[in-house]
Amino acid sequence: MTIDAALTELSTILGNRLSRSKSDLDLHGGSETHFPLTPPDAVAYPETTEEVARIVKACARHGCPVIGWGTGTSLEGHALAFQGGVSVDFSRMNKVLQLNADDMDVVVQPGLTREALNEDLRATGLFFSVDPGADASLGGMAMTRASGTTAVRYGTMRDNVLALEAVLADGRVIRTGTRARKSSAGYDLTGLLVGSEGTLGLVTELTLKLHGTPEAISAAVCAFPDMDAAVNAVIATIQMGVPMARIEFVDRSMAAAFNSYAGVRLPEAPHLMVEFHGSETGVAEDAARFGEIAGEFGADGFDWATRAEDRKALWKMRHNAHYASLALRPGARALVTDICVPISRLAEAVEETRQDIAGASVPGTILGHVGDGNFHAELMFDDTDAGERAEVMRLSERMVERALRLGGTSTGEHGIGVGKLGYMAAEHGEAWGVMGEIKRALDPQNILNPGKVVRLN
Repeated sequence: MTIDAALTELSTILGNRLSRSKSDLDLHGGSETHFPLTPPDAVAYPETTEEVARIVKACARHGCPVIGWGTGTSLEGHALAFQGGVSVDFSRMNKVLQLNADDMDVVVQPGLTREALNEDLRATGLFFSVDPGADASLGGMAMTRASGTTAVRYGTMRDNVLALEAVLADGRVIRTGTRARKSSAGYDLTGLLVGSEGTLGLVTELTLKLHGTPEAISAAVCAFPDMDAAVNAVIATIQMGVPMARIEFVDRSMAAAFNSYAGVRLPEAPHLMVEFHGSETGVAEDAARFGEIAGEFGADGFDWATRAEDRKALWKMRHNAHYASLALRPGARALVTDICVPISRLAEAVEETRQDIAGASVPGTILGHVGDGNFHAELMFDDTDAGERAEVMRLSERMVERALRLGGTSTGEHGIGVGKLGYMAAEHGEAWGVMGEIKRALDPQNILNPGKVVRLN
């Protein structure tokens, strides 16, 4: 492997769009969570699919690792260059290429962020539904199979990506899928690439489903006497078939963090945050039914938000949960982890996690998109204290063991990266080996985001 030789060739392709400045390298070597600074050897800024293909071909000739970069908001070290190489930053490939309003789909470049797309769509009566919280790039969201607050109604990226254009490890450009809403034509290569974390190809174009903007939207936040009551209210709501657009949970520690960080006055108790989409009549009926269910579990202090600015403030507070959690312990790092379990085992999983955090020496918060059995823990620790780092890693490991024991998965939306690589064998068994065989077939040199998702040695 000769990275320097690859960079020499790339400089002739990209000119000053191949950066080796320390600031650029550090920016692309950082993480939102607990991983150390891991800068690449260079950052490439392509503007076309052809340039991406030329970058990959040059790197393949010299055995140089290639790591895709969207906005850097992933949480398990997905975009870090642990083996060196070139970070391919897609921020200059950020255009809407084709809007098909009648068919409710759109073709975009991978560097476009979800908020920018929805801003472009405002006048059309359509919107893109997947909302992971961060203003992530759509390419990065596809590669991590992102979901978020609205997945309980609209699905994850798996459900909303119709087709892709991607550059493979040898520089070939392929197209997978079509704008048709279903197909029986061969292997589902779109489904294979979505969630592959850049280990099988670099996505250069996406065709996405859109949804109609609802006539009416209503949101609310309400407190519960304890965690079990809040989680069981979620389970009852889902089982009763109430069509929630969002149903989010936060524990008492997270509520306290919101009070301090966002200047609100939530009771220091577990809360649900909910949102309903539909017609004026339908939203009113759904909200009333949810109120009845929540009341049966002791809910109190309903605060309804029907004005757009009030709803925006509510969800901005929820989306800033990571920063609010960090503010509980200024100067700390955070291990941010998630699991997903069958809805019937959700209360058990959340309660056991709460007990683990209560018995730990480090502070932590619990929150999540519990409408689909997915929740998160944020564990704040002193990065200079080896004992605290080991403790939060043990807490995270116990969460994964719990999820697998209850019939769930090690990650509902954050993905594997390197942070959860050690759990893949336990979750998938021989199927993990099959993933490795697919990786070897498509990337025999192991240059595409090496060390992530699978182990080849």
